[in-house]
Amino acid sequence: MPAPLLIRDATWAVVWDAPAKRHAYARGMDVLLQDGRVAAIARHDPDAPVPAGAEVVDGRRLLVMPGLVNIHTHPTSALPARGVREDHGVPEQQMTGLFERLQAFRIDQEGQAAGMRLAYAELMSAGVTSVVDLSQPFPDWLAIMRESGLRVWAGPGFADAQWGMAAPQTVTWMWNRENGRAQFEAAKRVMQEADADNSGRLHGIVFPAQIDTVEEDLLREAIAHAGETGRPFTTHIAQAVVEVREMIRRHGITPIQWAAKIGLLTPRSILGHAIFVDEHSSIGWHTARDIGLVAEHGATVAHCPTPFALYGEHLKHFGKYRARGVNMGFGTDCAPHNIIEEMRLAIVLARNAVRDIAAADTNSVFHAATVGGAEALGRPDLGRLEKGAAADVVLVDLAHPLMSPPRDPLRALLFHAADRAVKRVIVAGETVFAEGRPTRLDVAEAAGILAESQARMLRDARGRDWRGRSGDEIAPLSLPLH
Repeated sequence: MPAPLLIRDATWAVVWDAPAKRHAYARGMDVLLQDGRVAAIARHDPDAPVPAGAEVVDGRRLLVMPGLVNIHTHPTSALPARGVREDHGVPEQQMTGLFERLQAFRIDQEGQAAGMRLAYAELMSAGVTSVVDLSQPFPDWLAIMRESGLRVWAGPGFADAQWGMAAPQTVTWMWNRENGRAQFEAAKRVMQEADADNSGRLHGIVFPAQIDTVEEDLLREAIAHAGETGRPFTTHIAQAVVEVREMIRRHGITPIQWAAKIGLLTPRSILGHAIFVDEHSSIGWHTARDIGLVAEHGATVAHCPTPFALYGEHLKHFGKYRARGVNMGFGTDCAPHNIIEEMRLAIVLARNAVRDIAAADTNSVFHAATVGGAEALGRPDLGRLEKGAAADVVLVDLAHPLMSPPRDPLRALLFHAADRAVKRVIVAGETVFAEGRPTRLDVAEAAGILAESQARMLRDARGRDWRGRSGDEIAPLSLPLH
């Protein structure tokens, strides 16, 4: 257990107002972290005793806030796509390049491990203390999670089908139900190992990969397993127009409506993206039931604005989902893993969707990135700064030029400084990120390893791409070589 840590006279603190069920600002606060918990939080008292052996932090130029909760990420596969996916899209698939990339690009285990290390460092740098990692397991996966010091929900993916393409306007589903069953059994073992980890910071989350790549029987078993084991559940759903149209073809209703019908929408369910609901303009379905169903069943939407905004789509809109009673949380999905920037983008996109500045604001997105995510994971001790809560805390440097003047420090952080002002990240009372780098996670060689793995991935794409192209042909450089 780390030594006690006392933050004295913090200029600003974001504290939890339990009766009002919301965050609030407080000034001049003493915050004591001890035995992995927030042991005390009170107005600054210069005469208060300091616990024996405690580290004392001068808080007079700090904002103290709860750690951020990221409920949807793919750290092992996101960074290998850096420099590849940003301008890539397929016009015949409403500009998403998801299906083409996943068929053509496969990163090796060395690249997965290196990308994961760099992604975790990036997550910490933006104030994340809890993360849902949705990946295909590989030998070092849980070990890197443990090394990071973060709280991690490991979601080993499983599916009955893989996507394929034979033409730009055609996506096919290649089924192997026996393999899907084997993946589910392997995922159970990985989740059990995570739950039993001595660190107490690793957990399992049940993750059938996509609503359209897993058969009904396996989906029903997966949600039942989540209930039996007390684990959260998540899947990708309503993430692509192609998917929604295919699910309507199969079942005659939208994927959200079908998920409700077979029992997948529960208070422990996290819906990855849930952008293309029935009333979305890119779907144009004749009902307007999807958002109401999500709210009615108490499910959570993991909102990840950037990957969709890259090709001209977005959830329409954050404020509408919240107004209809949906619990909202945030994820980063792909690189960059900067949840602060995701909050800012969510505000901007929501306001543009309806031309209304009240569609989203700093308060509502910060609530989603803390309490919303914590509630989705069934952890009311996370995402808030109050006595008894987990000692997962972020210290923001108010002296950073981009935080000045700190009249409203959260606005300054979200709209201006972002990760650049994050000074220190603490999980269970232990500092896991400080002065611009992880304290436990080794990233020294990761960048070089990742670059080599990405080069192999681009080279080998020719053998997987539907047109036999190399990665450089699928996603050319942004400028021609001179």
